[in-house]
Amino acid sequence: MKTSTPKSLIATLALLSIGLTACSGSSDAAQETPAENQTFTVAPNSFPVTLDQHSVSAEAAVFSPMQHVMQPLVVRGDNDANEVEPGLAQSWELVDDTTWRFNIHPDAEFSDGTPVTSADAAASIQRILDFGGGLAPLLEPITTMDTSDDKVLLLETETPLGTLLNTLSLVLIGPADQMDDEAFWEQPIGSGPFEVENFTVDQELVLSSDEDWWGDQDIALDELVFRSMPEQSSRLSALANNEVDLVTGITADATGEVEAMDGVEFEKIPSMGYRKLWFNSSVEPFTDPNVRRAMWHAVDVESIVKDLFGEDAMVAKAPIPQTAFGAPELEQYEYDPEYAQELLAEAGYPDGFETSIQYTDGDGTPDSQLAQAFISAWDEIGVTVNAQPKERAVFLEDFGNADYDMNLMGNSVATGDADYTLGRLYLCADERNGYCNEELDDLLNQAKAELDQDVRKDLYHEASEIIWDEAVGIFPMDSTEAYAYSDHIQDLDMDPAARHDYFSVSVNEQ
Repeated sequence: MKTSTPKSLIATLALLSIGLTACSGSSDAAQETPAENQTFTVAPNSFPVTLDQHSVSAEAAVFSPMQHVMQPLVVRGDNDANEVEPGLAQSWELVDDTTWRFNIHPDAEFSDGTPVTSADAAASIQRILDFGGGLAPLLEPITTMDTSDDKVLLLETETPLGTLLNTLSLVLIGPADQMDDEAFWEQPIGSGPFEVENFTVDQELVLSSDEDWWGDQDIALDELVFRSMPEQSSRLSALANNEVDLVTGITADATGEVEAMDGVEFEKIPSMGYRKLWFNSSVEPFTDPNVRRAMWHAVDVESIVKDLFGEDAMVAKAPIPQTAFGAPELEQYEYDPEYAQELLAEAGYPDGFETSIQYTDGDGTPDSQLAQAFISAWDEIGVTVNAQPKERAVFLEDFGNADYDMNLMGNSVATGDADYTLGRLYLCADERNGYCNEELDDLLNQAKAELDQDVRKDLYHEASEIIWDEAVGIFPMDSTEAYAYSDHIQDLDMDPAARHDYFSVSVNEQ
């Protein structure tokens, strides 16, 4: 049996229960006839740029499909469960405040028949640490990984780490002796119920079911296909023509079109997603907090969010969405262009300045819409901002290298806990946006180590206030997750953090 989860984690994970389950198909499911061809085709709003999840560990676009191929030690509970559940680890326990024991399932094996070992789990964690990507800061407190027993992984942490289980749910495990070979990631193997049949960059990812999968969950699908369609209009056209079964990330302006489609269901769920504009605080003039505050006061956030996204977004009240554990309710910056100009003058820029903003390209995307609205507002206070839309791969590289003046992008709190965002993006050591504050570091490190949930919440409130008051970025909106699917799809369960899995999906005859 699985050991009990520490009480401090229960409340955190309970927040994930806000996700709503959408079950597609007829309400009289017993009369539905399963299709002979159990192929499910997804046109996601973001297509994976690589299959190496460790190299882009925080990317939902990669994790979502790859979790069907590679499994983590533990998985987030379903929408009715308030705890993590067994993955490759059939049980775990907190031996003492800083030692965790994970017992790997004795039957767990990769698709080539080799057993999954503690060394494989340790190597996967280490690869994420070595890459230094989005998850690395959350794993850095791990000081020792003992793999002396092939089926037991002992993790020791520098301090108590109440968020470890949440974080490990995002670490996919691969074979230790193969993962450092670049060729491996062209067609990687894992321990999940699907295998990579084909991956063509910017085109298609095809997964086929593994008939010899060691797990006991019933998987109805024979094939799972992800298609790259950068333009939303193309994705929706493909859905209307039954060329794809699911389209994710539907924007507000397309809602009417989707709701009018025959044979298509449209759903929205509360989301762990939000949008943020970061200033590069290491680059002039954004080294001055008054310049950053001026840029925020110059933007009528409430009107822009309402006009562009309507009911599909909510004006942000914190640097993380309100659905996440640890989010306070703060007051959005007042729209005051005159005060913005005063702040610029005090900072030595009475005539404004010229800068740039980068975001992923694609007409009609939330980022391009927000960017254009912001650029127009900034022009009114004498700040000229050059738009830099970029292909996603280039954007991610420049973002990872902090090679930008301002960066606009969507993000999600994948674990539902503030630590996932605040504790991995805003520490000085993260070097993500040029901002460094030792007081903030102290609060975030205390929160990471604290096991008392109420204390952690208070610490995250204080940390959020600093990020907000210092205008590390502009935080305009919390998002909903909108998607549409063919009505012959059964048992579709979508994730509020956009890390969707399709293990329960089946296809009925049309």
